[in-house]
Amino acid sequence: MGNKEEMLDLIFFNPLNSWNQTAMAQAVAAFYYIEGMNNYSGDFIKPLLMATDNFSKVEATRFQERNPQENFKAYNEMFLMNWDLLARYNQGVLETLGSYSNQQLERFLSACHATLFSSEAEKLDEYFLHHEGTLRKVLEAYPEAITKIEPEFGFHFERYPESLIAESDRFYLRQVNPTEEGVETDDSMKPILIIPPAVLGANILAFLPKQKKSYAHSFANKGIPTYIRITKDIDSNQAVQTMSLEDDALDTKFFCEEIMAKHGQKITLNGYCQGGFTTVCNVLTGKLDPLVDALITCVAPMDGTRSDGLGKFLKALPAQFNDLVYGSKTLASGNKVANGDLMGWVYKLKSMENSGPIVAFIRDIMMLNGNSSPETPINKTVAAINYWLQNERSDLPLSVTEMSFSSFNTSVKKDGTLPITMFGKKLNFKAMNEKDIQWLICYGEKDDLVEKEVALAPLDFVDAEVTPFPKGHVAIATSWSHPESSCALDSVFGKEKYRGPVRFHLDMQKKPEKETAPKS
Repeated sequence: MGNKEEMLDLIFFNPLNSWNQTAMAQAVAAFYYIEGMNNYSGDFIKPLLMATDNFSKVEATRFQERNPQENFKAYNEMFLMNWDLLARYNQGVLETLGSYSNQQLERFLSACHATLFSSEAEKLDEYFLHHEGTLRKVLEAYPEAITKIEPEFGFHFERYPESLIAESDRFYLRQVNPTEEGVETDDSMKPILIIPPAVLGANILAFLPKQKKSYAHSFANKGIPTYIRITKDIDSNQAVQTMSLEDDALDTKFFCEEIMAKHGQKITLNGYCQGGFTTVCNVLTGKLDPLVDALITCVAPMDGTRSDGLGKFLKALPAQFNDLVYGSKTLASGNKVANGDLMGWVYKLKSMENSGPIVAFIRDIMMLNGNSSPETPINKTVAAINYWLQNERSDLPLSVTEMSFSSFNTSVKKDGTLPITMFGKKLNFKAMNEKDIQWLICYGEKDDLVEKEVALAPLDFVDAEVTPFPKGHVAIATSWSHPESSCALDSVFGKEKYRGPVRFHLDMQKKPEKETAPKS
């Protein structure tokens, strides 16, 4: 940092001519470019080294169990896959650099002209100083803003001990209270229980409550009794580490019973992403029939084999390496769990052309390279998204990961049978037709993680209401959770009069309950 500061002192305080100032500003900008490349590449290489180490440990045994022909085929396929990833990454880098160059070319040429002909327009030294300021913003102000957003991001239930309603060995049941002034929870209204994503974490559903961007608070701020299931810390809780799908279903049943006892009404069950698939599987077991009469799933992977992104990536893996053991780790307790850092890294790998380190660095430069001064605050939404990406990964129980793994590797059968068994029975989407449950399926039109075809797979077997949202995988929990957005969750929007999930739930209030207590 010392060299960098000395350069800045020379630029700002040394009485050099314009050409020397230009050279110095260019040198400082280059220094920041190099530092940025190192930082962003380092963030990508850490999980790469972790994955390589884990792969080597597993292969130390498995390599010897396969014959030479099988090993040659497997490693050759892995080499070709890695070569394809590298090619796509290089293509992404070139395209991003091309966009950046096109963005800057006119301004650079204008600065050259102003410098040569001494006009009043921005000169080269000012041009490079602007870039130095942008790069400093990317490498210093941006990380600082991401760190500072933490108190505003997420639920922070530690501040509200009264929010704890019940708990099992594996989960907490928390109530989400309104944040809007003057709004109180109406206990006579129909309650909702939210099942958050496994990989994305629960806090993405309370993105920025103070900014009115929170999926869970979109319900709570309408007075709806809103509850969310929070997974206990996996590192310190063996019951979470060894959790089965049956445990998940029975804990959900227990929480629904607690909610129903308080409100005297059946519950709307709402799952986001992997939480949506888990929720559907729980409902299909029949264990929740006396307790649940409405279902909402948002961007939930119902048949991952229909995915052009992650599903295609997994299909490209050599069969010998398409195994969860390569992404697992053993905790101090001796229990194996899925490595959350590696799971998150896989999502980056499947779209290397868009998420590789240099691509990410250049895109951050482009995002912050506006006409605003370096002192302009970082947008809180941008900071919160990056805080979530950097800090919300956690290890997962193998049962949860195996459920996703099965969904993305084995198709739903033509008769509607899922590649999941629970309580010793097969699950079938068609069983939903026999239940008195209304179902709303929401998806993102530009979701590259859970594509439309993946989220809407149940429609081949079940009648359900569908609501598409613009943008990608987390937009429902961020952009559209704002009550004044064009696709507000409590509104009816679009030419087709789509209902947002909050509106869907509110409209259920008009229907009288058929039953106020679970059957014995």
